Amino acid sequence: MNESRCFYTLCTIGGFLAVALGAFGAHFLKTRVDEYYLGVFKTGVEYQMYHSLALGFVALWMSRMPSPLLKFAGIAFVIGMVIFSGSLYLLVLTKTKAWGAVTPIGGLSFLVGWFLLILNSLKN
Repeated sequence: MNESRCFYTLCTIGGFLAVALGAFGAHFLKTRVDEYYLGVFKTGVEYQMYHSLALGFVALWMSRMPSPLLKFAGIAFVIGMVIFSGSLYLLVLTKTKAWGAVTPIGGLSFLVGWFLLILNSLKN
C-alpha cells in the first residue's frame, strides 16, 4: 500500500473512531463522569476528528505531489492522534492523572505536523 493510500485509510479509521467515541462519551460517559472529565474526553474526540481530516488532506496532497515533508506531517498527525487523544481517553477512563502528563507530547506532534505542512507549502 502506498503512503498516500495508507494515510487515507488511517484518516477514515480515525474519523470513524472519533464518531464512535463521541457517541460513547455522549451516551455512556455522560452519566458516569463529571463535567470536567466529559470535557476532557470531548477534547480528545475533537482533536482526533480535526487531525483525521488533516490526514485526509495530506493523503490527497501526497497523491498529487509526493513530498517527504508531507509524509512526515502525516506521520506526526497519526502519532499526535494516538498520544494526544489516546492519553485523554485513558485519563478519563482510568482517572489516572499521570496520563495528563503524556498529552503535551501528542500536542507537540500535532504542531510538528502543521509546521511541516507550512514548510511544504512554502517550498512548493
